[in-house]
Amino acid sequence: MNKKSIPVKLDKVWKVFKDPQAKKDVVAVENADFTIQPGELVTLLGPSGCGKTTTLRMIAGFELPTQGKILIGDSDVTYLAPNQRDTAMVFQSYGLFPHMNVFENVAYGLKIRKVPKDEIKKKVTEFLGLVGLENLAQRSPSRLSGGQQQRVALARSLIVEPSVLLLDEPLSNLDALLREQMRVEIRRLQKSLGITAVYVTHDRVEAMSLSDKIIVMNSGKIVQIGPPHEIYRNPVSKFVAGFIGKVAFFQAQVMEVSDKCTVKINDGVYTISSFDSSLKPGDRSVIMCRPEALTLSEPKKGLIDGTVVTNVYLGNSVESFVNTDIGEVLVQIDNPAEKRIFKEGERVSVTFLPNLTKVLKDS
Repeated sequence: MNKKSIPVKLDKVWKVFKDPQAKKDVVAVENADFTIQPGELVTLLGPSGCGKTTTLRMIAGFELPTQGKILIGDSDVTYLAPNQRDTAMVFQSYGLFPHMNVFENVAYGLKIRKVPKDEIKKKVTEFLGLVGLENLAQRSPSRLSGGQQQRVALARSLIVEPSVLLLDEPLSNLDALLREQMRVEIRRLQKSLGITAVYVTHDRVEAMSLSDKIIVMNSGKIVQIGPPHEIYRNPVSKFVAGFIGKVAFFQAQVMEVSDKCTVKINDGVYTISSFDSSLKPGDRSVIMCRPEALTLSEPKKGLIDGTVVTNVYLGNSVESFVNTDIGEVLVQIDNPAEKRIFKEGERVSVTFLPNLTKVLKDS
């Protein structure tokens, strides 16, 4: 692809559906406002019904916004039909034509654009090579694995050289191993082609491993935008912290706020440098702790006692699941050969490393 990468911008976009039975409006997307930079892969992440697919469909032109503007490059495409936008979409169901072989499926977009046959043959061969299916050109879709079908769908979308690639939960029908392989494949293709891409998923692992930026949505609203590491380490809310990764929350009361936040948990006082800036003394809060921010010690020596229920060995780390009064807590122990691993059934005490935690509002 020789096309220049271009940005995508949503400017205060709303989508409101009419519900004739309930006789009220349903806000699917509320004031979506963001810019995807040229060549970025940005993931819309959130639970079912959060508005992520509706947002993608508005970019594609399958839904029209109630208000706001959508720009692809310098062009206002808000009310243009899908075929008038320079986009291509990869669907969850692949959408392959069963009566066509692999070559014909990939060539379809070029044929309807009346591209000369010699050029079609050359480009289809090139793009099948890109997705590793050059030897399966004559095979029918019914004789392909799920991963192979998804590669055909990708090649068919990319061969028309869209400015923006849209992917709607493309890996949800694949098993775990294939999903992992295809995540790598999609990212490799997107980066090598330099194409701007918007990816929808409810799978946090997909979002974290694929994205330049993640847009977290909930109940139609964008709640946080940022690179994966920032959203993982510095979530803006308890919802984002819990949705983006494994986490334990410890109830605390805010004692003092300056350049750091001092909180009280039970009889202990802790000073933490990362905190929600809207917190003030007296507020109820939670200490957000990722598994790698927690440590285990002998009973009565930490913050909360519990019993080791299960140890999962992962080679360079061990995940210890500990049953406590606040529920099951996951503790990640790196370099287990150098550390004590408490046995299943043993009593332990759990505490946290303040420099790896954040104080959030308890809401």
